[in-house]
Amino acid sequence: TDGVSLYRGEHVHRMRGAKRRAFCCQVQTVFQDPYASLDPKNKVIDLIAEGMDIHHLYTGPAERREKVQALMEQVGLNPSGIDRYPYEFSGGMRQRIGIARALAVQPEVLLMDEPTSALDPISTSKVEDLVMSLKNDYTIIIVTHNMQQATRVSDRTAFFLLGEVVEYAETEKLFSNPQDKRTEDYISGRFG
Repeated sequence: TDGVSLYRGEHVHRMRGAKRRAFCCQVQTVFQDPYASLDPKNKVIDLIAEGMDIHHLYTGPAERREKVQALMEQVGLNPSGIDRYPYEFSGGMRQRIGIARALAVQPEVLLMDEPTSALDPISTSKVEDLVMSLKNDYTIIIVTHNMQQATRVSDRTAFFLLGEVVEYAETEKLFSNPQDKRTEDYISGRFG
């Protein structure tokens, strides 16, 4: 209800025109529910390439297809599934399609909202491994309630309570020696 969202000093909600288009390439979101975030009427090639289509990031159909296949390989999917529909994939595979879709416009930042909450343990592990492999090339912000996931994939952690940052530190330090009682209570399961 209040506050300002800034990206590189610019007020995100006031961006228009070229600045807004650039921001949409620079920051991409991976949503919590991989099935709801993918239009079931579109093939995987069209879902992944949508941002490339909008921002004209290829020269022709052959390059478009090659780029989508490369993205599928990057996220651990078989490129032969390029002409299939989302419902033909498992939840974990759909989430990796969502990640490939976000990567298609070559962003600087990936904002992931509970990226594994709807997944089984094996799929969760694969998505977390993928996140770990992307950490050197992208700034990744993960919103999660999963403390194990935060300790596994995050370098730094911010603990929020009611929309405010209670504590922010290197992940290992925050979990081993929280400085705020509310953080300590949450980590130990005494919160609430």
